[in-house]
Amino acid sequence: MSVAANFWNYNSGGLFGSTSNNSGSGLNSLYGVLSDRSAIKNGSYQRLLKTYYRSGQSSSTASSSKNSSSSSNMLDRIFEEKRNPKVSKDVQEANANLTSGLSTLRTTVSTLQKDDTYTDTADGKSAGDKVVSAVKAYVTDYNNVVNAAKGSTLTNKTAYVANMMGSTAANADKLAEIGITVDSSGTLELDETKLKSASISKVQELFSAKDITSYGSTIASRLRFAGAAVSSNTTTGSTGTDNKAGTSAAGLKTDSKALASDELYAKVKDKDGNETYDVNKIFTTAKSFVSNYNHMFDTGESSSNSGVLANLSYIREKTARNADALKQFGIEVNDQGRLKIDEHVFKQSDMSKVQAFFKDYGSSIATNASLVDYYTTTQANATNGYTSDGTYNVQGSSRYADTM
Repeated sequence: MSVAANFWNYNSGGLFGSTSNNSGSGLNSLYGVLSDRSAIKNGSYQRLLKTYYRSGQSSSTASSSKNSSSSSNMLDRIFEEKRNPKVSKDVQEANANLTSGLSTLRTTVSTLQKDDTYTDTADGKSAGDKVVSAVKAYVTDYNNVVNAAKGSTLTNKTAYVANMMGSTAANADKLAEIGITVDSSGTLELDETKLKSASISKVQELFSAKDITSYGSTIASRLRFAGAAVSSNTTTGSTGTDNKAGTSAAGLKTDSKALASDELYAKVKDKDGNETYDVNKIFTTAKSFVSNYNHMFDTGESSSNSGVLANLSYIREKTARNADALKQFGIEVNDQGRLKIDEHVFKQSDMSKVQAFFKDYGSSIATNASLVDYYTTTQANATNGYTSDGTYNVQGSSRYADTM
């Protein structure tokens, strides 16, 4: 079993609760977190419990009244616990340590991504000494976050810690080359002697900020998203911010599908009667794609909606993997993951190759953009929870199906 997979199976206080007795219990715990808050607020949770306990009571027996009273007391206790959950001191400490630890680790990763960490300074500090110090700090801070996450109930943060651990496991061989190994508990161990003998350039490449697919960039991305997730009961961020991200995501979805369609590349006749592509029309769509892409990230990265953040991360990574292909068409990806289009280069490109590229890349981006739109609108409304008859109100399911 992988390190990341092990992390999901810690007992009480873990990511989504213990899964040792019931394979679905972890998922059920998360499902409850997403719905209970609003259901309690609008009273439907209490109605659901009453419906459940009424259906379980036996009728016309001598013990019926006693059972009813017992069930009523149990209902009151459950409802009170849902309204005012008791959090142990250990869990409170783990939550506080995780929140502060994520901030500290983010600073540590930033140090490893700065160019001046890998250069000698006038005060006599060598690049080698600075790199060793930065890596040692990273290992310590990383372990603090992992250990705190194991006892935390902040699921919007611990989910990204688990993702971070998965990325670390996937890069275990590269980390081993600079003296960092991953143990069975998911924490890191450092061989300082091996680190000192490793090439400084190898450390810099591993944590490169210029390559958004590097290990360091991936960890930085997860930390940024985890830091934006304010609490375990929060599923949406600022309504205004999410609405803007949703609008741009919807536009990006439309542009992506258009750039992958046959209609956009239909031949037209030029002034000499020759059939050719309507390059201006295609460029206008590509320019809109770039604009909506950048605006979606500008507004969406401050969201606290984990669904939004996850899909933005997927889009960033897909774009990074296709950076060279995009550049051939005059679309460049900067260090912040934003796009810039060169009109001249784009219009000089072979439009048949542009279409072939966007049939794959564009269709994939459209799927995630649609999910960003979904999580900023429909999914936010879906947390209204249970209806008065005790059934769960799942809104927008047909809209979600359109992305599959």
